[in-house]
Amino acid sequence: MIKVGDTVPNTKFVRATAEGPQQVDAKEFFAGKTVALFSVPGAFTPTCSAKHLPGFVEKAEALKAKGVDEIACTAVNDAFVMGAWGKSANADSIAMLADGNGDFVEALGLTMDGTGFGMGKRGQRFAMVVKDGVVDKLFVEEPGDFKVSSADYMLEQL
Repeated sequence: MIKVGDTVPNTKFVRATAEGPQQVDAKEFFAGKTVALFSVPGAFTPTCSAKHLPGFVEKAEALKAKGVDEIACTAVNDAFVMGAWGKSANADSIAMLADGNGDFVEALGLTMDGTGFGMGKRGQRFAMVVKDGVVDKLFVEEPGDFKVSSADYMLEQL
C-alpha cells in the first residue's frame, strides 16, 4: 500500500468534458501543486452522495485557504458517470477523475472487493494530500467507516 513520502503512481484518469472524455496523466495532474484527493467506492452511492462529495464541495474554500490548490474526487466509475455525479452535486470546484479500470487504486494498493454487492473491484474510501506528486498525508478508512477521509478531518490535519 502507498504510504506518506511515496510518489503517486503515474496512471491515467479520464474526465468528462464538453468535448468528450479526456485522458488525464496522473503525473502531470499532481505536478507542482498541492492536491486534496479523495476516493469513494462509487458515484451516486449513499454515503458518497450524502456526505463524502458534499463535504468537500462545502469545505472547498476552507481547504484552499489552508494551501490546497486543487481538490479531486476519484472512483472506479467511467467519466460519464463521474461527470453526471459532479453536476448533480454542484461540484464545480472538484476535479472529477474517473478511474474506470481501477488502475490508480490498484497501483496504490487500495482496492476493495465489492462483488458481494454487485459492484466488482472498486477503490477503498480514502483521502490524501499530495504535494508535487508526493503523498504528504494519507487517510484510509476502515471498511464501512466514514471518518478519516472526510473534508472536516482533512481540514483538521492541515
